[in-house]
Amino acid sequence: MNGISGQDFIFGCSAIGAGLAMIAGIGPGVGQGIAAGHGASAVGRNPGAQSQITSTMLLGQAVAETTGLYGLVVAIILMFVKPFGA
Repeated sequence: MNGISGQDFIFGCSAIGAGLAMIAGIGPGVGQGIAAGHGASAVGRNPGAQSQITSTMLLGQAVAETTGLYGLVVAIILMFVKPFGA
């Protein structure tokens, strides 16, 4: 009876883990959308402070995006680095 070898099981679990790691991209997307909406509304209330609001918003979005990038790096490592042999 031929079953799944240990190495195939590890590769399958790596692929599932990579997919789960990409779920980390949802949080930054939602957070950046909320930040952009609040930034636009703040500029609408106080157009004179547009440059300060925009720079603060972009800095916050850059910090929030690091979470998604970490998830992407983990997914790439899980997909392309072959553990326990070739």
